[in-house]
Amino acid sequence: MILRVLVSAQGAARAVEVRTGSGFARLDETALRTVRHWRFVPARRGAEPIEAWVLVPISFALEG
Repeated sequence: MILRVLVSAQGAARAVEVRTGSGFARLDETALRTVRHWRFVPARRGAEPIEAWVLVPISFALEG
């Protein structure tokens, strides 16, 4: 699956959207909730951190 994340100049996930779903609503919701708490390295324009959209691929693996 791929999430689209708006990363603030401070590195927080300000918005998280499903770009390409996994095909399973529970996995998509879990990924959304998890990525909302991640910290990112913000984009920069010169030396200044700026807000920017990024695409984040998420892979799931079943273990057992």
